[in-house]
Amino acid sequence: MTTKRKDNSENMSIQKAVDLGEYDPEVLSLCKEWSGLSYHAQLQYIKEGLDNRRKQLLMQWAEMDRAIDLRLKPNLEIAKHNVEKQLKKIEDDREKLYFEYSKKY
Repeated sequence: MTTKRKDNSENMSIQKAVDLGEYDPEVLSLCKEWSGLSYHAQLQYIKEGLDNRRKQLLMQWAEMDRAIDLRLKPNLEIAKHNVEKQLKKIEDDREKLYFEYSKKY
């Protein structure tokens, strides 16, 4: 199966990807300008991407939480739980990435 992820990332700026909540260095490295950045600059983009993704997920969670009568919409409870898992993953990823980048300085 062929993915368009690489093609789209090559045409997208790092800033646009980060604004959309991308923080994975492997994905960001597909952007042309990534390799020319210092480790410090890369980490700053990663941190911004982590923060943006976290804000997006919190907004999604809040939108689902405001739904009227969740008893009538059990799928929203499942979706909220999935968002909570993604929020946990972001925090785990944050710790891992900070550790990895601290070794590069």
